[in-house]
Amino acid sequence: MFETRSITPDVTLRIVQPGDAAVLAEAYRRNREHLAPWEPLRDEEFFSERFQREDIERRLIATAAGEGYPLALVDGTEIIGRFDLAAISRGPFQSAGLGYWADRNHLGRGLAPAAVGAIVAEARETLRLHRTEASTLVHNTASPQPPPGHPAQLAPEVAAAHHRGRRNHRGRTVTGASILPA
Repeated sequence: MFETRSITPDVTLRIVQPGDAAVLAEAYRRNREHLAPWEPLRDEEFFSERFQREDIERRLIATAAGEGYPLALVDGTEIIGRFDLAAISRGPFQSAGLGYWADRNHLGRGLAPAAVGAIVAEARETLRLHRTEASTLVHNTASPQPPPGHPAQLAPEVAAAHHRGRRNHRGRTVTGASILPA
């Protein structure tokens, strides 16, 4: 189970709770334009408190089953980022996927790399995962960078994706990266 972790003296990383729905909906509305190039197409309902509460409740059921962890990066009472360790696979794979975003007003502070580093450490130490995989879009030049002190290996399909033309709903080339815990 993920414990709350301090990322900086003012910023913490913790599991999202149903009571976060209004603040999370506001964070998504505040970052709607900022996230548009990276996120799936969203209808208006997604940005509502009701949708966020129901989504959080679904994700917490998956957490109870050991399938994933919905996390919030919090500064005071404001959610400034969302991180999801999802699709936890046990057996020989011992892996999970990681998706995340950071608030446009908090970029360049090293918060996302620090949070990713904390998640990877928790995944390795507590969950005993061998690999945490994060996918990114080729044009997202900030996300493919590994967190400081953590080795990362770009998956072989990075170059091949350009040739195959694998594209998302916005016509952007998708690639993959694996963050490999040491």
